[in-house]
Amino acid sequence: MLKDFVLGLGDKEVSIALPEKQVIHVIEGKAVEAIADVPAAVKAAVTQPIGSPPLPKVVKAGDKVVIIASDITRQWISYPRFLPALLNELNQAGIPDSDIKLVVSLGSHRRHTDQENVQVYGEETVGRIQIVQSYAPAAEDFVYTGKTSRGVETYINKHVVNADKVIMTGGIIYHPMAGFGGGRKAIVPGVAGYSTIQGNHTFCLHEVIGQGVNPNCMSGKLEGNNMHEDMSEMAAMLKHTFLLNAVFTPTGQFARFVAGHPYTAWLEGCKTVEEIFGVPITAKADLVIASAGGFPKDINLYQGTKTTENAIMAVKDDGVIIALLECRDIMEPPDFSGWFNYESLYDREIALRKAFTVPGFIALKTGLMAKKVPHIIVTLPQNKEFMEKAGLIAVTTLEEAMAIAEQKLNRKDYTITVMPHAANTVPLLQG
Repeated sequence: MLKDFVLGLGDKEVSIALPEKQVIHVIEGKAVEAIADVPAAVKAAVTQPIGSPPLPKVVKAGDKVVIIASDITRQWISYPRFLPALLNELNQAGIPDSDIKLVVSLGSHRRHTDQENVQVYGEETVGRIQIVQSYAPAAEDFVYTGKTSRGVETYINKHVVNADKVIMTGGIIYHPMAGFGGGRKAIVPGVAGYSTIQGNHTFCLHEVIGQGVNPNCMSGKLEGNNMHEDMSEMAAMLKHTFLLNAVFTPTGQFARFVAGHPYTAWLEGCKTVEEIFGVPITAKADLVIASAGGFPKDINLYQGTKTTENAIMAVKDDGVIIALLECRDIMEPPDFSGWFNYESLYDREIALRKAFTVPGFIALKTGLMAKKVPHIIVTLPQNKEFMEKAGLIAVTTLEEAMAIAEQKLNRKDYTITVMPHAANTVPLLQG
């Protein structure tokens, strides 16, 4: 008995019929109802917080309040829909707009233009409060706050350190290095100095040179994740913080707001992310067929790696991955694609140890994963050369991919897991 599956590839859909008895899992996210009244949800979160007094008791008239907000690379957080509600809550608690400052948590990303501030935070917010940008290479903007137990000297933006109260905002999703985004990431890398960011990010690399990446720095893992634990220490150096983070539905709407204690409330949000996007599986499969879900999630390989990283969590060590990734903008972004010019994974790793970047880390991890488990990518014909340079097998049809996969598995009775929206769903192996 064959079962039909329809998978996204760019703007199109591709069909495949698979033997039903061989399909052990179809991994899909949980349907969740979106929040209808966002201002009411924000009010409820900040007045009934987790592990903290309510916001009106945390702040008092006369306080200078800083709101840390993510930059343009996190535009999906939809700040214009909830920042005005947060400002209104602060106003009601006795803090006028003139005493509120928004700090853009650029990390080491480039500065925003004025127009981009409007684009990311909305006209109302930009019109009401002062906005400053925390740009990691500007060393004069950062002050020393201490050293972590792992020896990383911590420098945090002076506007944040000097504020009476700090509200950390952001969105919680799975993160390929820190386990989960949001929470403490508003501080590091968000408003941290360059040397602090580099010191923290190097924990993602294996402690032994030549061994590649740290196996504990991965999606959904917090315990034993050195990067997460170190950035949590850094964030805890600030004693005057309050959290407001959003969790999203699979369609990108607000599913929940968590507020309160910067770690405890964030952890509750992580549990909600796991409930929505974490999918329990009972066994790994010989073959994983994964689609990002089509455009724009497969616009380039950098975005496409979210699909392959999740797929590898569902495949056996001696298995094969087929990923449907159109990648119409294959050379974007340049700070990712350029990393495949290194002749070997070792050279890529050494360069990364000298000057860590997240795109470089993703490029190294992609190469290491493809070396361990063959990755067959269904993509555009013009992407063949680039994919092969990245250590991937490029084909133009799903039929061709299946033929290569069967050849590599060398048998007909292989098990299959299908991931129709693999960019957003994380397999959680039980037991």
